[in-house]
Amino acid sequence: VQLQASGGGLVQPGGSLRLSCAASESIFSRNALGWYRQAPGEQRELVASITSGSYTWYVESVKGRFTISRDNAKNTVYLQMNNLKPDDTAVYYCNRVGVWLAWGQGTQVTVSS
Repeated sequence: VQLQASGGGLVQPGGSLRLSCAASESIFSRNALGWYRQAPGEQRELVASITSGSYTWYVESVKGRFTISRDNAKNTVYLQMNNLKPDDTAVYYCNRVGVWLAWGQGTQVTVSS
């Protein structure tokens, strides 16, 4: 698996989680990377992305709550998720933006009281 997401879990509304995605150096250094999510019965959607130059983008529903960042020394992309809501419940994946690599298993995020 070229992109491995981790860090999900069960959290109460208003709580926080930090997701991590480790990538090979060749993937990490040359591509914009994104966090995607797929809720049951829904299509997979891009929620945040970061370019190799650290330019970021967020879907409107997570603006002000989620922060994407990258650690070039560790070839890792993070998604800090604050003030989580039940609607954030989904399997979260990381992948390139644009031309996707094979999808990994993702990491489950469940927001529930």
